[in-house]
Amino acid sequence: MKVTSSQFIRNIGQYQDRAQLEPVVVMKHNREHTVLLSAEEYRRLRRRARLVMRTEEMSEADIEAIGRAEVPGGHERLDDEQG
Repeated sequence: MKVTSSQFIRNIGQYQDRAQLEPVVVMKHNREHTVLLSAEEYRRLRRRARLVMRTEEMSEADIEAIGRAEVPGGHERLDDEQG
């Protein structure tokens, strides 16, 4: 759901309730500015961001896909950080 910042300010309680069901995108000057999420969804995203897997837990297909992955152009400066 997308709302203008003016709509959000006038009806903040309504949009807080709506954010329990789906993200509420607050627009400012016709651009996405802020997203309101439920606390539960925020915690889920935070947990997912920290997901760590051991290579022993990965499938062979996942390991092969990682081996084929390439860094997009424009990030050459990161080459110096590799051992």
